[in-house]
Amino acid sequence: MVEKSQSGFWPSVYEPMRNFGQRVADWLSPASDASASDNAYHITLELPGVTESDIDVSVHDGVVTVKGEKTQEREEKGDTWFFSERQYGAFSRTFRLPADADGNRLEAHLKDGVLSLSVPKRTEATGEAKKVAIKRG
Repeated sequence: MVEKSQSGFWPSVYEPMRNFGQRVADWLSPASDASASDNAYHITLELPGVTESDIDVSVHDGVVTVKGEKTQEREEKGDTWFFSERQYGAFSRTFRLPADADGNRLEAHLKDGVLSLSVPKRTEATGEAKKVAIKRG
C-alpha cells in the first residue's frame, strides 16, 4: 500500500476539502461508458428524463462536449415529501477524441434515456514513415 507522506506531525486541516469541487462535479455528471470497435469509437451517457431539445452535443479541436439540463417539474399540492434522490440541473461532460477519430462525422442518438455517440475512425493511412531529405549547408 502506498501512503502519502506529510510534513509535520499533524495532518493538514484542509486535506479532506482538497479537490472537493471536482468530486461534486463528478457526482453530478451523467454516468458514461467509452469503447472502441474496429471502425469507430462509442460513448454512451445515461440521461434519464432529459429530452433531445435539452441536450447540446458539439465537437471542437478533438474534444466532444455534451451539455444539457434536466428540469424539475413537480407539483407539491398537499404532498408531504420524506426524501428526494432525483437530481436536477445543468450538466456537462467532455471527452478527448483519439488522433484517428473523425469528429466531423460524429453521430448522436437518444433512446430510452441513453445518449449514444459514434465517432468513425479515419480510414486513411497514418503513421507511415516518410523519408526526409537532408539539405546541405
